[in-house]
Amino acid sequence: MNKFKKIIRFLLFIGFLGVVLLSWSGSYFLMNWVYSWAGRPAQEYTAGLLTTIVSIALFLLLVFCVSGTFRGWERVFYKSIIEGLRRISTGDFNVVLAKDRDYGEFGEIAESINKMASELGRMETMRQDFISNVSHEIQSPLTSIRGFTRALQAETLSPDIRRHYLDIIEAESTRLSGLSDNLLKLSALESGNFPFEKQVYRLDKQLRNMILASEPQWLEKNIEVEAELANVEVYAVEDLISQVWTNLLHNSIKFTPEGGCIRVRMEAVDGVVQVEIRDSGIGISAEDLPRIFERFYKADKARSASGGGSGLGLSLVNKIIEIHEGSVTATSRPGEGTAFVVRLPV
Repeated sequence: MNKFKKIIRFLLFIGFLGVVLLSWSGSYFLMNWVYSWAGRPAQEYTAGLLTTIVSIALFLLLVFCVSGTFRGWERVFYKSIIEGLRRISTGDFNVVLAKDRDYGEFGEIAESINKMASELGRMETMRQDFISNVSHEIQSPLTSIRGFTRALQAETLSPDIRRHYLDIIEAESTRLSGLSDNLLKLSALESGNFPFEKQVYRLDKQLRNMILASEPQWLEKNIEVEAELANVEVYAVEDLISQVWTNLLHNSIKFTPEGGCIRVRMEAVDGVVQVEIRDSGIGISAEDLPRIFERFYKADKARSASGGGSGLGLSLVNKIIEIHEGSVTATSRPGEGTAFVVRLPV
């Protein structure tokens, strides 16, 4: 860019010299023609003065013409800028300033506006998708609750069926409450306004307690759970990291068939603690795997097997690990299970 500016300055200097030379030469030949027609003044001083005045007038005229040309170009440029910004302000983000035009030093402005319009368009698409997904996830349990509430009004229902309907209503209410809670947590984490403080604590003890807390779920499906945990301390928000293990273990148990196995392994290497949670579940397809950390994204198998997850759990896991300056990745093969690897600074 500095080299480009130097070239522009050099060309402007050459142009200025050209205008001076042109105006002086024009004045010289013009006044000689006038003198040949009307006669030359008796004093050479007067003739030189007249030639200089005419030269200055021609110079100003040429500068006015050139500046008028540039002002016309600037008007076209600013008009396109203003029109683009006006469209963006009304919600039209399909604004692309022509890149084939030579905007010179204003090229960065045009490029920035194109980039801004593209990013705003992407954010608008995400916003609309988010609203659509939230509406769908809220509407589903509400429809179920409303339907079974109406069914309970029938006096001919047996106690067992009535109890079954009440259990469904309770489960859907819990699902709705979990969705609201996860949305609030995501919103707080992304805004940075969450009332949590980091502290030093034993990560292996926390993970061991989370495995034991989920024991009723994996015992119910006769799942074998193995844990190999090194003694590691971390500086983190204990409640948030606890949410990570809850979500990952819950997913592993949910998608692992009866008689399967889950292995949890933790080690510290080069100042980084690595936790791997591997299961022998149904796995995730290569097509779905890159998108599992997106909000509300649920693979087809997960939809049919989960019994109604919100699709926010892994998004929450990813955000929590991100604010702890760590990373979370997943590898999987359909029918062979899934492995999540969480890395955190020790």
